[in-house]
Amino acid sequence: MYDSKLWVKNYEKGVPASVNYQGQLIHQTLDAAAAKYPNKVAVRMLLKYLPLGLAIQSKMSYRELAEATDRFAAALQNMGVKQGDRVSVMLPNIPQQVVAFYGILKAGCVVVNTNPTYTPREIEHQMADSGAETILMLSSHYSRLEQVRSKTPIKRVILTDVPDPLGFPFNRLVEKQVRAGGLMVDVADGPGIFRFQNLLATSPAKAPSISAKPDDVVLLQYTGGTTGVPKAAMLTHANLVNNVLQLEAWLPSLEWGGEKTLGAIPFFHVYGMTVAMLFTLYSGSELIVTPDPRKTDLVLEIIHKEKVSLYPGIPTMYNAIINHPKVTEFNLRSVKACMSGGMALPVEVQRRFEEITGGKLIEGYGLTETSPVACANPLNGIRKAGSIGLPVPSTQVAIVSLDQREDGGYDLVPPGSEGELVVKGPQVMKGYWQRQDETDKVIDKEGWFHTGDIAKMDADGCFYIVDRKKDLIIASGYNIVPREVEEVLYMHPKVQEVVVAGVPDPKRGETVKAYVVLKEGQSSSVDEIRDFCKENLAPYKVPVFVDFRSELPKSQVGKILRRVLVEEEKAKQAG
Repeated sequence: MYDSKLWVKNYEKGVPASVNYQGQLIHQTLDAAAAKYPNKVAVRMLLKYLPLGLAIQSKMSYRELAEATDRFAAALQNMGVKQGDRVSVMLPNIPQQVVAFYGILKAGCVVVNTNPTYTPREIEHQMADSGAETILMLSSHYSRLEQVRSKTPIKRVILTDVPDPLGFPFNRLVEKQVRAGGLMVDVADGPGIFRFQNLLATSPAKAPSISAKPDDVVLLQYTGGTTGVPKAAMLTHANLVNNVLQLEAWLPSLEWGGEKTLGAIPFFHVYGMTVAMLFTLYSGSELIVTPDPRKTDLVLEIIHKEKVSLYPGIPTMYNAIINHPKVTEFNLRSVKACMSGGMALPVEVQRRFEEITGGKLIEGYGLTETSPVACANPLNGIRKAGSIGLPVPSTQVAIVSLDQREDGGYDLVPPGSEGELVVKGPQVMKGYWQRQDETDKVIDKEGWFHTGDIAKMDADGCFYIVDRKKDLIIASGYNIVPREVEEVLYMHPKVQEVVVAGVPDPKRGETVKAYVVLKEGQSSSVDEIRDFCKENLAPYKVPVFVDFRSELPKSQVGKILRRVLVEEEKAKQAG
């Protein structure tokens, strides 16, 4: 494959070619930080700012967090949970989620990250597939589980609520508000029903003795299901710790123990979990959590008042900030670095965010199966518009032909040519849970993980995602890359968000359709949008159809769901 020196020579000064993994387990990294910074704030939940400098918030020091994780681990053992068992965590970003994650690992168990917006059908699938017998969730979500519980292995339900970590009187105030919003309900006590706060209060601050190895699976992280039925990537201690070490190596200018990370990106998603939660707590810095990343007003206030230095997110979150009508009223200059992932970062969003904050917004690339980070742009150094950057330390990336050879191998394509992006490194998953056939489809005999993304590499070792294989629009034999059209539309001064998809066309097979959200107070027309594209794109790439929308469909993480729009079009055609 390619010589890694091609990209290592363009690393930022101080970034090593490889990381030194010494067999650490994820929960050991928390305990090490607690030993070094016992009295420093580890996790703070911020819900609202009040007059007179008050805030509705909770705080846990590193010592308190480590003790709470020990107590939760002991509680699990006392409940009959055994080493190797799967435990589902179905929570938004609240301190209980952080405690549970590390506590489950200290009990020798496997975390099953579960999206709290899942429907009963989705809960049933994930619990049955993972074999989880224990789940931690908000009281308001219990009714969804109850509808399908008899079809799942669930034996134990641990309930908690947003106000639980808060002290008096704010716990009562918040409880009143969340109850009014239906986000906290009374659940009758009964067999197999436990309360998170009671478990911590009655369990010893001593984790059980377990036998754990770096190669042990500690996380079942389900894919988004965009390529079929969701399946779980098996991630190990070694996978997760290596990815954290890779992030540490990639950001040499950050201050150990001195940063403040805003954890708004959901931790049930692998990106938020690793880049925000695991990395921050490994480094002894402060993790500020807020349950809803869509509350841009609160996000701006937190950055302004708490002097947040790190804000990992996705493009829609940064786009919301730069287009907020009151953004100029907040001082965001404390931001040092933001790593954007989950979807392509429009160049215009990157430019404007950096203008407003003075910090660096770098695009990274990764997948659930790579824990997730595989590539990133340097904070300081070579950075090219539209590039996902360079492979992070200890990572090999290559571009191979889309067609397999007769011997089962793949040919390497030269720099500048397009092909499938493949990854090899210590952060690549062990495989898919109970799906060896699916594992064999994506991890080849040489150990390369096939991402399904079409990409290219330039002469400097910078990589560029062209698009997902399945997202290519093929019109009259021409291959059209949706991202290229989207980049042009983001340049239009009236456009706030856009996604481009292929729709059926009787003559061309497929044709291009743009779904556009205009900035507040703006108006436009199909002709205006198409004329703008004609100035910047070859005729066959210009959208034939333009659909103006008030919003675009997004996942809980905020990723624009192109597939939902494609499915809408198919349904229209069928109707």
